[in-house]
Amino acid sequence: MTKYQPEKNRYDGRMKYRRCGRSGLQLPEISLGCWHNFGGPAPTDLQRSMIYTAFDQGITHFDLANNYGPPFGSAENNVGQILKDLPRDELIISSKAGYIMWDGPYGEWGSRKYMLASLDQSLKRLQLDYVDIFYSHRFDPDTPLEETLGSLNTAIEQGKALYCGISSYTSDQTEDAVRICREQGWHRILIHQPNYSMFNRWIEKRLTQACHKAGMGIIAFCPLYQGLLTNKYLDQVPQDSRANYASQFLRPDDMSQATLNVVRDLAAIAADRSQTLAQMAIAWILRLDGMTSVLCGASRPEQIIENCKALENTSFSESEILKIDGLLNQVELPTSLWAREID
Repeated sequence: MTKYQPEKNRYDGRMKYRRCGRSGLQLPEISLGCWHNFGGPAPTDLQRSMIYTAFDQGITHFDLANNYGPPFGSAENNVGQILKDLPRDELIISSKAGYIMWDGPYGEWGSRKYMLASLDQSLKRLQLDYVDIFYSHRFDPDTPLEETLGSLNTAIEQGKALYCGISSYTSDQTEDAVRICREQGWHRILIHQPNYSMFNRWIEKRLTQACHKAGMGIIAFCPLYQGLLTNKYLDQVPQDSRANYASQFLRPDDMSQATLNVVRDLAAIAADRSQTLAQMAIAWILRLDGMTSVLCGASRPEQIIENCKALENTSFSESEILKIDGLLNQVELPTSLWAREID
C-alpha cells in the first residue's frame, strides 16, 4: 500500500475552525466521531480511507471513548494505528471514561480508580503519550462529583491529557462541576459534549447559557438523530434500518407518520437551500451561539465529504428559522436518547 500523504490544501479555507469557549483551542466545525464503524480485530482499508479523507477535508479532531467498538477498546486500537500516519501535532484526539468497560465494581462510572485506570488503558490502545481532551462520559450519581472531577484534574497534572470535558451532564450537574473546579483551584472544564439535534433540543433550555457563562465550548453528538434527519427515510423505512430493531437508538416509536411528514417537509426546505437534509441539520446546529463543533459519524468516505459540504451554507434567514421551528414544534419523540433534560 502506498504511504498516505495528506492533501497540501487541507487548510485552504473549506473547513472552518471555532475557538472552544474561552481557550486557545480551536476545533473544526465538523469533527469525526469513531463510535460505530471503527471496531474489529485490525484496521481495515475502509477505516483508513475514512480517517485519511477526514483529515484531507480539514477535520483535525477525532473523538473516541474507551468502550467504542465493538468489541470494547477496538476502536481506540484501530484508530490509534491509523492516526500514526498523520502529524500528531495537528490533531485533537479525545477519549472518555464512564460507561461499562470491564467486569467488577471498578469497570464503569466515575470513581477515581476507574477513570485513571481507563485513561492509562486508552493511551496504550491509542499508542499515545497523551490525549488532547479527556471526558467524564456520564455523570455518576453514586460517586462524589469532586472525586470524578479530581480525576480529570489529575489526568492533566500528570500530562496524560491537555484539557478535560464532560458529556451528557444536565445543566445543574454542569453548574455544580464548574463551581467545584473553581473552588478547588482545578483545571476548568473546557468542553461539554451533549446529544443535540433538531429532534433533541434540550440544551437550549439552560445548558447553552451555563456553558457560555463558564467559558465552555459545546460539541454536539448524534446531530442526525441516528439517521432520521437524512434522506434515508423520505420514502419509506428501509428494512435494514435501525428503526426496525428494538434498541437504544432509533425505534419504531420514533417513526410515526407525523414525524416522517416533518422529515419530508424539512428536506424540502433543505432542497431550497441547495442542501441535503443531513447538511442542513448540521448547519442548523452550527447556527447556535457557543457551538464549537458538530460530531459526525460515518460509514464511508463519501459520507464525510458530503457532511463537510454543509459548511458551504451555514446561515439561515429569519423565515427559514421560523419555518423550521414550526415544523420541529410538531414533533413529539419519546424521551430516550441520553440526557434529555426537563428544566
